Amino acid sequence: MRGRSLSVISRSIDNYVTGVSERSQQRGGLKDEGYITHDIFDDNMNSTTTSSQIQAWLESLRPKTLPLAIAAIMTGSALASWSGHFSWSVALLAFLTASLLQILSNLANDYGDVTKGSDTEQRIGPKRGMQKGLITAQQMKTALKITVLLSCLSGIALITAACQSTSDIIGFLGLGLLAIIAAITYTVGAKPYGYMGLGDLSVLIFFGWLSVLGTYYLQAHTFSLSTVLPATACGLLSVAVLNINNLRDIETDSQNGKNTLAVRLGGTKARYYHAALLAGAMFCFIAFTLLYLNNWYSWLFLLASPMLLKHVLQVLRDPTAEGMRPQLVQMVKVALLTNILFSIGLILN
Repeated sequence: MRGRSLSVISRSIDNYVTGVSERSQQRGGLKDEGYITHDIFDDNMNSTTTSSQIQAWLESLRPKTLPLAIAAIMTGSALASWSGHFSWSVALLAFLTASLLQILSNLANDYGDVTKGSDTEQRIGPKRGMQKGLITAQQMKTALKITVLLSCLSGIALITAACQSTSDIIGFLGLGLLAIIAAITYTVGAKPYGYMGLGDLSVLIFFGWLSVLGTYYLQAHTFSLSTVLPATACGLLSVAVLNINNLRDIETDSQNGKNTLAVRLGGTKARYYHAALLAGAMFCFIAFTLLYLNNWYSWLFLLASPMLLKHVLQVLRDPTAEGMRPQLVQMVKVALLTNILFSIGLILN
């Protein structure tokens, strides 16, 4: 009985499938009958691949690093406002240009580290598009060219809106070209300076002095020695972000010949160096406030001190590279908060 029942069921299934096949041919295939086909699976696969590629590009663009570029322009614009020379158009174009240069640096860093073999499977930090194999070297080169073009267009618009003399135009065109070269050659080229321990100095120059002082000058059309202190503070906070990043990757960087300053100093000294960077930044902000400001809200930036102190203690106490991963996020937040509070104090003055 059991064998006969199975035979009947088998014939019923065959008849059903045959009937479906015939009707499908008459009406245009199984899609018209509402049955799942290989095409649907293909569509889902294509959709998943597209989603993965978009995610890969976002990871390579690293939008979470943009606050560093924005903080410097914000501080420079706040200084311009404090001196009575703020310009919305110049400030917004400076924001855009700095963000594009930051993205250019991120893409170049992704390309350079992968092609040089620094981004290995052992790396603690997040794996990015090229490392995952979702972005080819040729695609990244194209993205770099597009970003360079956009940076140039934005920079030219900024110079056109802000500069009032031929010497200023020539000077800022030269600085813009220098910024593009620095963003690319950090990890790209025969001798990338990021592999020689010069990344910290570059960040201090471009995320501190040039970004803050340049933004101030483009709006005030003059240079003030007083602005060097907050520009240095802003730059030191950005260097601290880079240092935490390098502490996180210190083991794999050392193994792959990427001799960052953290690698050269060693883990322990690099942690004391980190504390010195943050102490130096706060000293510059305090010195500027004592010398040039005279209201209680000029000290708003001190509200970030508890977060800063907590961060420093955690960095000093945790000797592991893995422990630096959450500290990188914290450092970005602390740097941004400190600059925001300092800028608010300036504007209120």
